[in-house]
Amino acid sequence: MRRALGLAFLFVISSLAVSGQALSVLHIKIVLIDAEQKVTPVPRHALLISDNPSTAAPRRIVTRADGTADVRLPPGNYTIESDGPVAFHGKAYQWAQVVDVVAGREAVLELTADNAEVGPVTSAATTSGTPLEADPAFLLPKWRDSVVAIWTPTTHASGFVVDAKGLIATNQRAIGRATTAEVQLSPALKVAARVLVSDPARDVAILWIDAKAAAAPPLPLGCAQAPKPSVAAGQELFTISAPLREARSMESGTVTRVDPHAIVSELMLAPGSAGGPVFTAAGGVIGITSLVDDKDERRREAVRVVRIDAVCAVVADAEKRMKDAMPVGTHLPVEPSRPFPVSAIKDAEQIRAGGLSPYQMSSSDFDIVFITPPLLHSTQERGRDRTDTRMLAADSAASHALIDFGNWSEYVAANPPVLMIRVTPKLVEGFWTTMARGAARTQGVALPPIKHVKSGFSRMQAFCGAVDMTPIHPFKLEQRVSDSDAIYEGLYVFEPGALGPQCGTVKLVLYSDKEPEKGDTRVVDPKVLEEIWRLFAPYREG
Repeated sequence: MRRALGLAFLFVISSLAVSGQALSVLHIKIVLIDAEQKVTPVPRHALLISDNPSTAAPRRIVTRADGTADVRLPPGNYTIESDGPVAFHGKAYQWAQVVDVVAGREAVLELTADNAEVGPVTSAATTSGTPLEADPAFLLPKWRDSVVAIWTPTTHASGFVVDAKGLIATNQRAIGRATTAEVQLSPALKVAARVLVSDPARDVAILWIDAKAAAAPPLPLGCAQAPKPSVAAGQELFTISAPLREARSMESGTVTRVDPHAIVSELMLAPGSAGGPVFTAAGGVIGITSLVDDKDERRREAVRVVRIDAVCAVVADAEKRMKDAMPVGTHLPVEPSRPFPVSAIKDAEQIRAGGLSPYQMSSSDFDIVFITPPLLHSTQERGRDRTDTRMLAADSAASHALIDFGNWSEYVAANPPVLMIRVTPKLVEGFWTTMARGAARTQGVALPPIKHVKSGFSRMQAFCGAVDMTPIHPFKLEQRVSDSDAIYEGLYVFEPGALGPQCGTVKLVLYSDKEPEKGDTRVVDPKVLEEIWRLFAPYREG
């Protein structure tokens, strides 16, 4: 081992000494084409890099999960060859290519079936007894596009397409009582969905989207397969999830307990990503991720896997209900991909130096604030300072509106380049409570105000002129008042250019849970719109 490391070290040093020039980057990508003519990355494939003429032992590198590898090399001529063949659909592939690395220029080498040496698969020929299509690392590139992100007003979850007609399976606990949802298939594509079946007993929900509006490859459940893939304690499992505002990823874990209706494992999930498919090492789907019941104290950190039998049963129920319903395929706005310019944030902070209060207005039942990225960033930075923390705590309205975002704290913490409108129910004191406090004061007893929420938030519409603007997200912030009851605030997320002076008039129509069909219309101050529009100008201009 020491000799190998020493030779590799001498290879780099001697090459540098010979070239006397800066290193250049060689980008390597290995892909194959499967039976369905889909491009398949080759992960974890070992390659040997030798300089020509050879001056030292070859350097060994391994491709990443996406089949790529980047290596820094001195200028020169190199041979790139496989350390051993890889098996794929009954054939063994290996490569040996010569490439020139030029000073000051990046080099690219793509290894495909066209430039590979192809032969029969033999146990002696391949470096691994597992063919590529059965390698767990192959699961992510193969089924990445089948896994989707699911948004409801109160939660974020994962799901996966199970039917060419647009059926999507997810975890029922993850989406709760929602009857509609937003399904995000890619950063640029999000569509409306109908919750076709929600089965709390089986902990499975099935959503339906219009497959024509958002086509994605269905992941085969193997419902007709008998027997189903076996699962035992100690077995390794894999899951693909769509974490909040992150790329789809694959995680692995070990089975810790097998129950009649569920499997408990050590799979680690990012918050808000339950509902993705779970595979065995051989690639068979065995269920979907859920969460261990809060009452289960044995493994609070564990992930619960709903068995595939339960998923198949709910899918069969959903297929029957498709006859009496229609899929939803409306395309919805998505978050902008570019971050808000740091320079624009600093400029805005100087303009509003010392101001922690957001742009505000109110209605009869609600307080309304407009939150921009510069304002949120300023609050986050000041909140890290003890002095400013005390200042924020002294101003309960600012603290509540700009710091506490409840179930959507993780989303807001990323400070996306969007306009957020927060709608908070007003707190009022009842007539008799006020009278009682007054009577107590006459007896020398000072009681603090005892307030309650006037009315909970139901929904909001925002009109740019006469156009009803669809938000990126119609979030609700859950505030628990008891173990069984909650009230909600609104947190509506809009594109940077959705609301502004170009609208002429911007109106907000607010609905309370006490009167869900009676809207309270409020016109936004044009001066507030102009300032918000000006703050977003650097972003709109790119």
